[in-house]
Amino acid sequence: MSKVLQVDALAALIPDGASIMIGGFMGVGSPLRMIDALIARGARDLTIIANDTAHPGFAIGKLIDAGCVSKVIASHIGLNPVTQKAMIAGDIAVELVPQGTLAERIRAGGFGLGGILTATGIGTVVEDGKQVIESDGEVYLLEKPLKADFALVKAKTADHGGNLEYSLTARNFNPMMPMAAATVIAEVDHIVPLGGMPPDNVVTPGVLVDYLVAKEASHG
Repeated sequence: MSKVLQVDALAALIPDGASIMIGGFMGVGSPLRMIDALIARGARDLTIIANDTAHPGFAIGKLIDAGCVSKVIASHIGLNPVTQKAMIAGDIAVELVPQGTLAERIRAGGFGLGGILTATGIGTVVEDGKQVIESDGEVYLLEKPLKADFALVKAKTADHGGNLEYSLTARNFNPMMPMAAATVIAEVDHIVPLGGMPPDNVVTPGVLVDYLVAKEASHG
């Protein structure tokens, strides 16, 4: 059974300096309440592993705005000028990873692989400092797996066992990140009793999920 805790209590579990995988694509499918709670508690020196840093003032962009982040590993930062300026100023370290390579490095971390071989980046700056391997006459880069202390994901529905169902394009980086993190926190729209979710709808099994974010209190 996954523990259901209030969002501020969950943010308090994440220490300064932690590495965090955050699901979503330009903020779609990102755990917005958890992001706000990390900002509210004044988190610092975080390493964020995500597809992108969204926009200023939204989703992961809010963590950048608030000075919570010291390093970003992402496929692009092109729509967030705040991240770009922080990188140029040396305030944030940015590791840009081709999008497919990023997804496969996370998958490799979750599946216990020693890395992946990809031709993406051969002959470019992506190749710098990486091992080049030849196989069957083709040349590849060895890309190392990615793991994190925490994964923060957003799902449509969970049951009290922690099984997760995602909605539409929110099923982007969310399903793979729980495999590659030591502690998984899921923010969901609905929590249903065990047996209340059709088994075929389960994408992330509850054995991977440690905590669920409690629903916001109703007012009025």
